[in-house]
Amino acid sequence: MQPTDAGPLSLGQLSVWHDIRDLPPSRRHEPNNVAEWDLPPGTAPDAVRAALAALVRRHPSLRTRYDLRDPDAPRQWVSDGTAPLVLPVGPADGAAPAPAAEHFDLGRQHGWRARLLTGRPGPPRLVFVKHHILADAWAQEVLHRELLRELAAPGSLRTPAPGPADLAAEQHGPTGLRRQRAAVEHWARLLDRAPAARLPDTGDTAGEAVQGTLRSAPALTAARALAARAGVSLASAVMAAYVRAVAHRCDSDAFLVHLMSANRFSGRWKDTVTSMNQWVPALVEGAGADLPTLARTVHWNSLRAVRHGMHDVTAVAALRLRTPHAPEPACAFNHVAVPPEDGPGTTGADTQDRTEPAVSFETPFTTIGPRCYARSQEDGHSLTVRLVARDMGREQCAALLGELHDTLLSAA
Repeated sequence: MQPTDAGPLSLGQLSVWHDIRDLPPSRRHEPNNVAEWDLPPGTAPDAVRAALAALVRRHPSLRTRYDLRDPDAPRQWVSDGTAPLVLPVGPADGAAPAPAAEHFDLGRQHGWRARLLTGRPGPPRLVFVKHHILADAWAQEVLHRELLRELAAPGSLRTPAPGPADLAAEQHGPTGLRRQRAAVEHWARLLDRAPAARLPDTGDTAGEAVQGTLRSAPALTAARALAARAGVSLASAVMAAYVRAVAHRCDSDAFLVHLMSANRFSGRWKDTVTSMNQWVPALVEGAGADLPTLARTVHWNSLRAVRHGMHDVTAVAALRLRTPHAPEPACAFNHVAVPPEDGPGTTGADTQDRTEPAVSFETPFTTIGPRCYARSQEDGHSLTVRLVARDMGREQCAALLGELHDTLLSAA
């Protein structure tokens, strides 16, 4: 396939493109993500190359390039995958640039690279760097799982999988277009109803972003208890505590929340390697209610929102231009889920049992996205909530995470 055969982006790819299209050169690395995967002891470099080549043949997203010459009408095309696979092998080099710091030229490069780390104690490790337009968190774990499967049983990945171009074709068909119209209508209704509510600026420098991470084993226990008591998901329990903390700072019990919709609800597309995540609005009302009631409210409002997760961000942007006084979401929330392992083990998360909660601060690798974005995940032992916020400052970031934590514990 050649660029002349290029087709439209899927809606998830288009969302990523809208997030990154105006980034200055100094920030073009921010859509990258790096994962480090332990490989079975004794795995030879040739076996890793062969397994990666099998992944490339199976998943079109690993062979996709983009025609971005018209930023308002980006296109994608899939190469034949016959180019030799490059896999640098060697020890980690502390003097080398960070593996995710080099941006991808999406018109000339496939959006991933890998390096095999050897020559140190323990099993060999594969460093896998990918652009977010290639794969979201779920899809990245699909690649991890299938890589290990191919290493264990070479030839197991012979069946081609559908790719983002196939998904785009369905989304731009008659049924997909009807869903897109319904999604924009959902946005319009909520923008018309939502009150104006905004977190106050408490940072020292306008536009400056901070990133704080809460890790707590007691919070996970409490969130599970709240979820069981309210009859909702763990994500809804954590979100209830989060929006309660945000409501106190907005001095409002009603506001819009951006939710990340995974859009992986169809069997055919569940394990498609691409980026399918999109932000969708949910209206939170009654944030001052008791926490089980609030958890049920956000749970059902979230389900209604994610029904409209696949939407055309260009159409939503046009809607916002027609309604300039419509409020922006006060905050954003995403509970990350990844596919289960094929066998015993973990998904690669740190599973150390932490009995004491702790908040740490890091320099944000990326500030793409909403102004106040909480991302939660559980690893079986503890709850981790990472908050990236602009115009807030460390003290208020820590205070919001602390209130989230205390709210969960008080409701257990």
